[in-house]
Amino acid sequence: MKLRFVQGRYAVARLSADSPVPDWVSGPGFMAIVRADDELTIVCSDDQVPADVEAERGWVCFRTIGPIPFQATGVVKSLIDPLSSSGIGVFVVCTFDGEHLLVAERDRSKTVDLLIDSGHYFIN
Repeated sequence: MKLRFVQGRYAVARLSADSPVPDWVSGPGFMAIVRADDELTIVCSDDQVPADVEAERGWVCFRTIGPIPFQATGVVKSLIDPLSSSGIGVFVVCTFDGEHLLVAERDRSKTVDLLIDSGHYFIN
């Protein structure tokens, strides 16, 4: 798979299920908003999330270069297996045209090495 680094530092925030989408979720760049029956999860630039909001901070993001056919199998597995087997936690957000892998900033270099060793490659 072709991958690229998505500029920025990200946070994964959790709000209550009945929360409206907050005003601080706006602007350019990668963000994801997922409402489930028990929570509202927001992925956005780390500096957008207020200090009093529950969040996991300090993530970096890699994105596959798509589009990837919906019927393709094993795409996410091929990306997370080498990371998981090396003890790197991954948060995945899939979009219509590709996948976004978020890993802790401290694991950025190791993630790149593991993905390249697994046959993936990066473009600028």
